[in-house]
Parts: sequence; structure tokens; C-alpha cells
Amino acid sequence: MNQGSYPLKPMSSEDSSDFIDLDALLAAARRQARLVALFGLVGLVLGVVYILATPPQYTSGTRILLDDSLTRFAEDKPTPPAGPQADAMVSSEVEILKSSRLARAVVLAEKLQDNEAFLNPPRSPLSALKATVKSVAGFFSSRSEDEPGSIQDAKVGRAISILQDGVHAERVGRSFVIDLSFTAPDPKLAGAIARAYANAYLSDHLDANFDATQRATVWLQGRLDELRENSQKAALEVEQFRAANGLTAARGELMSEQQLSDLNKQVILAQADTANALARYNQFKAIVDSGPENAVKNATIPQEKGASGTNSAAINDMKARYLSVSKREQDISNRFGQDHAQAVALRAEQVNLTNQIYAELQRLTESYRNEYQVAKSREDSLRGNVGDLAGQNSQTGQAQVKLRDLEQKSQALNTLYQAFLARYEQAAQQRSFPIAEARVISTAGNPTAASSPRKTMVLGLSLVLGLFAGAAAGAVQEFRERFFRTGDDVRDALDLNFLGYLPLIGGRFADARPRTQPAADAPASNPPGPETVTPRILRVAINQPASSFAETLRNVKLASDVVLHRTSGKVIGFVSVLPREGKTTTAANFAGLLAANGARTLLIDADLRNPGLSRGLSLTPDKGLVEALVGEQRWQSACLVDRKTKLVILPAVVRRRLSHTSELISGPAMAALLEEARKAFDYVVVDLPPLGPVVDAKAFAPLADGFVLVAEWGATPRLLVRSALQADRQIAAKTLGVVLNRTDMKKLASYGMFGAAEQYLDRYASYYVEQTVTEQEPNRTEPA
Repeated sequence: MNQGSYPLKPMSSEDSSDFIDLDALLAAARRQARLVALFGLVGLVLGVVYILATPPQYTSGTRILLDDSLTRFAEDKPTPPAGPQADAMVSSEVEILKSSRLARAVVLAEKLQDNEAFLNPPRSPLSALKATVKSVAGFFSSRSEDEPGSIQDAKVGRAISILQDGVHAERVGRSFVIDLSFTAPDPKLAGAIARAYANAYLSDHLDANFDATQRATVWLQGRLDELRENSQKAALEVEQFRAANGLTAARGELMSEQQLSDLNKQVILAQADTANALARYNQFKAIVDSGPENAVKNATIPQEKGASGTNSAAINDMKARYLSVSKREQDISNRFGQDHAQAVALRAEQVNLTNQIYAELQRLTESYRNEYQVAKSREDSLRGNVGDLAGQNSQTGQAQVKLRDLEQKSQALNTLYQAFLARYEQAAQQRSFPIAEARVISTAGNPTAASSPRKTMVLGLSLVLGLFAGAAAGAVQEFRERFFRTGDDVRDALDLNFLGYLPLIGGRFADARPRTQPAADAPASNPPGPETVTPRILRVAINQPASSFAETLRNVKLASDVVLHRTSGKVIGFVSVLPREGKTTTAANFAGLLAANGARTLLIDADLRNPGLSRGLSLTPDKGLVEALVGEQRWQSACLVDRKTKLVILPAVVRRRLSHTSELISGPAMAALLEEARKAFDYVVVDLPPLGPVVDAKAFAPLADGFVLVAEWGATPRLLVRSALQADRQIAAKTLGVVLNRTDMKKLASYGMFGAAEQYLDRYASYYVEQTVTEQEPNRTEPA
């Protein structure tokens, strides 16, 4: 057999898709439909219980319009605010409706502190629990009150708290209408409190306007008398000071101020001339300070007006001659060399012109320095005159400053007095108009139907929440699914052939017939005992040859024949990862089916630590595989033969715990036994221990031609099987395929994708003849 026929896929997470797999979601929904329905039913029942246990509540509502137009004819008010200011105003009124002060007014007006129906209404279980928790918390934080009236104040406070909990106020859309409602267990009480709230709100508006106007009028009256006296006193001080200091001015300005203004203008002009002269002087001084060579080469001589302009023109002419001579000297030097007589003469002329230009620049610099000194002297003289005039008028200026201060104070006091007088007159008029800026546009009535609990909404919400809870529970179960359910799971997780499903069957391990022991040396061809050696659970494929169970085992035979077609005397081992997965039952039924079809078949119980196959036989053997391997007897004499199917069984009789079982079934004796069996039989079926706890199957791997892996449907973890096969590469390479045992055929269809074979298993029912086993027991040969 090709050792690389069945490679395992590399260890990775389960395949995922970038898109939502609708088929997988629908399949999961079908699988979890009962759980979701159960949760939905529980939610519906809880909703009904809630409705029955919750006392009805009645809500009465009224609507209040904030209308400034009601007082426009009496008050000269600006345009009502809009936008954010209007929103803030309406929100403020909503908070006023929810305030404890307004709630206190309603409590006292309706005497709710003495109304037991209001203070102790019937409660739902949830509300009673909340009240109990609050009372317990309040017991530890409360303090005893010994003052008179504390009990009555406590009742009022409790009534206010209940009232605030039941009242609800909110703005209607973007309008200036406020919807006010109150919920109570009594419809009449709800209507009375809603109406009382509206009346208390309108009264609060009137009282607030009147109180504010009254306080403003009293305060303004006192301020007016004080402001009138101060304004008159300030005006008198202004006139007295003007007369005492002779500050009468012509055209609003004193003469000394006019002279000082003219001198300031002349100082500004002189300062400009000084700055201009200083700039010219600094420019020429910088040119002279740079030296003769740089002064001639780099200086830029500006054109000036007047005499200086003539001198500047002379310098420019000399500089032009200097540049011409320099150019000629350069040409001659380039043609005839620097030592040429004409080049030497031209360089001497350059030096002469340089000295002349530099001397002229020095003379101009001295001239500009003199101009700067003259302008500076004139500026200093004008500044001195300004200082003298300012000193002469200092007393007049100081008097003027004080006069201005007195005039400003008098004017401010007069303006403030006029404003307060107008405000006082306005407040006095407003006191005579007791009109609120709100009105009731919808009067509260007594409700005729309960507002809560809303039966339809509660039932619908309970059902929806139950369904969501069921969906969450189903999703948790789906995410916890880590077992083999379909052939695609086998192929995707292990990259091995899937050989089919073995349905869940029943039957006891032993028949009711008494056990008999064979003769010690009876030949295998004529064994004594009953006609059948194996119990009913190990003969399902024989007793029901037209069942789906037998059909799956035929598929295993076909796979072994295809893969091992060049092998004579095929040795096929049956393994599982965990104990009690039905490996022994599958191996015995497979061997029985082969024998019933005429193939020479040997069934070996190689599970020397837990020989479940041998314990399940109808006879109790006293010798078996162990004795044959250790050489106590020939293996042929230890075999049992099923007379009906001619199946030869080599049991395992273990009288004590063996610790070297792996050496026994993988040693030379086992190899020789199998070599002889290959010549005498067409198939040698070996029931091996599980892969997980012991290494017997791994040790036996070199002697086997192929393996059939048995996994329990919905119970064997995929990761565990994958890890076991990765650890035993030789077994993985020789594995013919995987069989899913104890499959619930009714549930199998719900795990298949749309269009998968599992969806159409019911259509093949007419091709199978299933028989019911009367004595039901799981198909497990290993003891629990």
C-alpha cells in the first residue's frame, strides 16, 4: 500500500469564508428550532405571569401651552426667543413641572400625605422587591427625629417622592406645548392629580411674576431716591469748579491748547528733517569708513538736489572715468601683459582717480554731518518751547482733567437715574396685570382604560426576548459543536475517506443460551458448541443484510478491496481514539458480513487489556491469542468457529493484567501468526485497542495492511482525532477511511448543508429493510 495515500491536512482552524454561509445558518436554525421554540414559550409564559401579577396603572394627561401673547397687550416685551434659546426656555419649564416645590404644592392642595390609596398602592412583585431593598437601605441610613411634626413632614416627603416618580413631563415635538401626565393605580386619583398639577403650575407662574415684580418695585423705589440726590449733587459740583478755575473756552477749546497744538505740529516736521539728515550722513559715513578701494568700487552715489547734487555728479563722472580706465588697463594687460608701459600708466591713473573720489566722499560726509547738527538743534529748540508752554499750562490742564471727571460722573449718574425711573414705572404697571404666560389647552380627564401593563406589547416583547434567548442558547450550542456530524466534517478535518454512517442499534451482548467450553484441542474445522458464537449485537449486519448498517460495512469492504487489491490475505485493523465508540461491534459485524458473503475471514481480538469482543461471545474460551503468542499452543486450536457464517474468531483470554501487550501484538510471534493467517484466509480483521490510552495499535501498525477508524457520531471531538492521527503517522497513512458509528439518522439530515446527501437520506428508505431489535442497548462491546 502506498504510505502516502492519505496524508493529513496541516493543523489549522476550520475553513471559513469571507461571506456569510446562508446554508450553514439555515441548517443551524433547523437544528436549534425546538430549543428556540422552547425558550419562546417560556418567555410567553413569563409574560403572562407578569401581566397577571402586575396591578393595572392608569395615566391621565394634560397639555400646557407656553404663550407669551397673553401679556403682550399689557407688557412691552421683545420678540420671543428662537432656536437654542427657545429650546432652553421650554426645557426650563419642563424642569419646573418636575420640581419638588411644585410637587409639594400639589401634595398639600390634594392632601395626598393623608391618602392611603396614594401612599400604599398595590405593587407588582418586582416593585415590592425594589421597595423592600430601599426600605432596608433606608433603615440603616435613617435617623430618629424627635422634633414635633417630623412624622407629618415624613409623610409629606414620601408623598412628594411618590408624586415625582409618577409624573412625566416632556416637550411635544418642536412646539411650545408641554405634555404632562401622571400614572396611578386609581383612574380618579390620576385625573385629579393631573388637573391639580396644571392648576399649580399656572398659579406658580402668577405668584412668581407677582413676587418678582413686587421685590423689584420696592428695591427700585429706594434706589431712585438715592440716585436723584447724587445726580443733582454731581451737576452742582461741575458748575462750581468751572467758574472757580476760569475754564470757559471758545469753540470748545482753550487758547493754550491751540498754541500747544501748533508747536507739536512743528516738532513733528523738525523731527522728520533731523531723521532725513541723519540718514544721509550715516550713508556716506559708511562708504568712507569702508576704505578708498571699497568706497570707489562698491559705493552707490545718490543724486542730490542743490550744491550737493553737483558734487555727487562730479563723483559720478570720476567714477565713470575710473571704470573706463580700468577696462582699458584690463584689455592691455590681457594683450601685452601687466608689465606693459601703457598698462602701468593706466594703473597709476586708477590710483589717482581713486584718491580723488575718496577725498570728495570725505568732503560730502562732513557736509552732511553739519546739516544733521543744524536740524537737530532746531528740533531741540522746538521741543524746549513745547515744554515751556506745557509747564505754563499745567495748572490749566490739571483743572481740565478734574473738570472732565466731574462731568462724566454727573452724566453717568443722570443716565442711571433715568433708566431706573423708567424701570420703576414699568414694574409698577406690571403689578396690575396678574396674567400667566401659559394656558391649559387640554384638560386632564379620568382615564377609562389602563395604560399599563400593555398586554399585547408585554406578550410580544416576552415572546421576542424568549426567542432571542433561545437563539443565543442555540448559538452557544452551535459554537460548542466540536464533533463529527457529517462526512464533510471528516473530509475537512482529517482529509481521509468517509466510508459511511452506522445507525444507532441495540441488543444485548450475550444470548440467553448457556455458555459451553470447547475441547482443548478441537480442530477449527469442527468446533463444538452452539450454532452461533457471537451475540445478537455483533450479528446485525448478518441478521439485517438489507439494512443501511450492512450497506455501510459493504462500503468499507469495497474501499479495502480497491486500495488493497494487490494484497492477498488482507489484514485490516479497526481502531478508535476513545474507548466505547463501538469499534468492537463494527469490527465483529464487518467480519461477520465478510464471512456470510463467502469470504474466508478471521476475527482477532487484539485488545489484550480490555478484550470486550471475547467477553461478548456466547462461549467462554479458556485459551486465546496470548497463549498462541507465548507458544503454549497453536493459534488454530484456540479459534472458535461460527457454524452459521463460518467466521473464525481468535479470542483473547486475559487472566491477569499484562504490561507488555504492545510487545506481544507487534513481536515475531504475531508476525508469524499473521503470515500463516494470510495464506489461510482472505481477510484478517483485527480488533485493536484505542489510539489514545495505549500504544498497542501504533506498535501493530507495521503488520497491518490498512486501518478503519471508528468515531462516534456527535461524541468524538474532531481535534482529538486529528491530534491522535498526527501523532501516529503510520496509522494515518494506512487508514482506509472513517466510519461514524451510532448515528442518529433522524437528526443527521439537520446537520447536512442544502443539497448535501444527508438531506435526501429519507428517499433511500425503500432500498433498505430495517428490523427493530427488541432488547435495546447501545452497540458497545467494551464494558463501561
